[in-house]
Amino acid sequence: MRVPDLTEIIAVERQAYPVPWSHGNFVDSLAAGYPAEVLRGPRAELLGYWIAMPGVDELHLLNITVAPAWQGRGLAVAMLDRIVAECRRRGLTQLWLEVRVSNERAREVYRRYGFAEVGKRRAYYPVQEGPREDAILMSLMVGE
Repeated sequence: MRVPDLTEIIAVERQAYPVPWSHGNFVDSLAAGYPAEVLRGPRAELLGYWIAMPGVDELHLLNITVAPAWQGRGLAVAMLDRIVAECRRRGLTQLWLEVRVSNERAREVYRRYGFAEVGKRRAYYPVQEGPREDAILMSLMVGE
C-alpha cells in the first residue's frame, strides 16, 4: 500500500463501513511504516487491503477490508494468509484483531481461520448515531 493508492482505498472504505477510516488514519499508519498491502484483480481493480501494527512478538491487524463487490470469494482468507506470512517473516508469534460484535460474518471467517475470541472491548467502535459498539478481541497463535 502506498499513498497514491489511498484515493481508491478511501472510496472502498466508504462503501464498506458506516464509519470509515479517514485519509489521515491511512497516511499516519503508512508514515509510521506499518506493514500494509493492497490486493488487486486481473484488471488492476482494488479488491481489498490490510494494514497492521507490529509490536513485541505480535502483529495487531488494524484494518482488513474486502471491497463489497468482491466479498464472499475467499479474498479475506487470502489476505489473512499474507498477514500470517508477514508475522512469520518478522518472527512474531501472535496476531490480534478487533471486530464489531455485530459483524457475525467476519467473526465466522476469523473463527474458521483459527482465531479465538479472547475478550471484549466495550464501546470500541464509533457509530453514526447512538452509543459506541463493543468489539470482540480475537487472537491467533502464529508460532515461531
